[in-house]
Amino acid sequence: MIEYLLKTLSAQHPTYGFEKLFNSIRLKNYSFNHKRVYRIYCDLKLNLKIKPKKRLAPRTKVTLIQPKKINECWSLDFMSDALINGRRIRTANVIDDCNRGALGILVSFSLTSKRITRWLDQLAISHGYPKRIRVDNGPENISHHFQAWAKKHGIIIQYIQPGKPAQNAYIERFNRTYREAVLDMYLFRNISEAQRITNTWLKHYNEERPHEALNNQTPIGFITQLNQNFSICRLG
Repeated sequence: MIEYLLKTLSAQHPTYGFEKLFNSIRLKNYSFNHKRVYRIYCDLKLNLKIKPKKRLAPRTKVTLIQPKKINECWSLDFMSDALINGRRIRTANVIDDCNRGALGILVSFSLTSKRITRWLDQLAISHGYPKRIRVDNGPENISHHFQAWAKKHGIIIQYIQPGKPAQNAYIERFNRTYREAVLDMYLFRNISEAQRITNTWLKHYNEERPHEALNNQTPIGFITQLNQNFSICRLG
C-alpha cells in the first residue's frame, strides 16, 4: 500500500520531496510510521536530486568609470519578453561603455554561451575585441566556455557583485530605454519581426537619439568628436 501511494503521488507531483509526499499520505487518513515510509521512499529511489549551487569566486566592487577610448570596456546583459503566442524570447544586449553605443542586440529563443560567443565574434569583425567585458553572474557568463573564449582573445571578464545591478549601470539604463521603446511598444509575431524592429531602433539609437550623459550628442556623434579632439591634441 505504501509503495503504491508513494509511486502514485510522486508521479502526479514530481517536484514533491519526502515531507510533501508523507504529509499528502497523512491527509488521506493513513497513519503509517514516518520512518517506515521514509525507508520505502529511499528503496524506491524517489529522492529528488538537488543540483548543487555553483560557488563563485569572490567578486570585487569596481567603480564605474566612463572609458576614454572605444573598446576599453563592453557591457553585456540579457533581457526577456514574449511573442503574441506567449512563447518566451530572450535578448542579449551589448554596448560600448565609452560612448554608450549599442553594438548589437541578438534576439532568440535560446541564448547559450556558445551562441553568445559566436555572436560576439561577429561583432568583433566590425568593432574589434574589447579589453574588458562587464557582465553579471548569469549561467552563460560564468560558464567554462565563455571564460575560455575571453582568455583566447585576451579579454578580462569583469563580474559585478551578485545582487548589485547598479555596478552595471550603463547597460541597465540602456535596457530600460530598449524596453520602453521596443519591447513594451510592439507585439511580435515571430523572432524575425522582433529582430527587424530591434535593428531599426538600434540605428536610430546610435545615429539620431541624443544622450544626456553625452552632452546630448548621439553615440556616433560623441565618438566622432572624441576622435577629432584626439587628432587635434596629437597635432598640437
